[in-house]
Amino acid sequence: MRPRLILGIESSCDDTAAAVLEDGRLKSNVVAGQSVHRAWGGVVPELASRAHQENIVPVVHAALEQAGIRPRDLSAIAFTQGPGLIGALLVGGSFARSMAQALGIPLLAVHHMEAHVLAHFIRDEIDRPAPSFPFLNLTVSGGHTLLVLVHGPLDMEVIGTTLDDAAGEAFDKGAKVMGLPYPGGPEVDRLARTGDAAKYPLPFPEVQGLNMSFSGIKVAFQRVVRNVSTDQLPTELPHLCASLQEGILRVLLTRVRQAMRQHDLREVGCSGGVSANSALRARLLALGEREGWVVHIPPPAYCTDNAAMIAMAGHFLLEAGRLATPADLPRARL
Repeated sequence: MRPRLILGIESSCDDTAAAVLEDGRLKSNVVAGQSVHRAWGGVVPELASRAHQENIVPVVHAALEQAGIRPRDLSAIAFTQGPGLIGALLVGGSFARSMAQALGIPLLAVHHMEAHVLAHFIRDEIDRPAPSFPFLNLTVSGGHTLLVLVHGPLDMEVIGTTLDDAAGEAFDKGAKVMGLPYPGGPEVDRLARTGDAAKYPLPFPEVQGLNMSFSGIKVAFQRVVRNVSTDQLPTELPHLCASLQEGILRVLLTRVRQAMRQHDLREVGCSGGVSANSALRARLLALGEREGWVVHIPPPAYCTDNAAMIAMAGHFLLEAGRLATPADLPRARL
């Protein structure tokens, strides 16, 4: 029987990525970042679109070459439909559509946030147990913070979200206030390891239900940093980072505990770029051990934006016969 080979293409923000999946197992996963944004302290949409145009052909070529296959061997092509930066999405989506039409194979339109959840099901050279349905997933990134009740691979229900800023944005904006380089999240994670999280306590935002808020934490942290003198800042950076991290993680873990108890679940996953944070991973695993949960966190390479998760989502879409139509165009808000 001919193997089912799916090419995944991801271009929602500032990473151009391509991956090949063979019968659900990862054959290659290539990511090209964009260092051009560091000078601006954040992603510049127009620059991101131009960089995607430069990267898309060599990245797809590298993914096919590493997988040891030719374009005509592909069974389908999956692309990120949204949400994301519209210019960036158009580059990946247009390339994927053109390639699928040229090869006469199906096209699969993937929701970026659903793909982050399905990163738990990526199989590679290391066998990891996949979550059993239903399970709760904390999907946390620079643009989104969601509590998702996952009933099946293509059946997901958002039961909690941020009412304002995303957790990843709070990390990055807090890092920028301290003068740390972009992207700020990894720098905060690194410096926080030697800091005292109790030195600069931040408020806990009280919002109803399972929803979250991070704008108050961000504003309160800005005030704290302004009260630290320029001379003191270098020595205070670890404590400031630890305090910022503690304020954000406290919100996330509190809501996870509430959602797990409210829905009587035994398995929880965490994915998205912020799930690469070492303190979040450690704290969620420790909470799971105390509560008797099974905790699933993908390797860091599958937490940040990548095409392996897009190909994985495409695998489930192809199995279900949910092929893209001419109406499935890239959309910034999906």
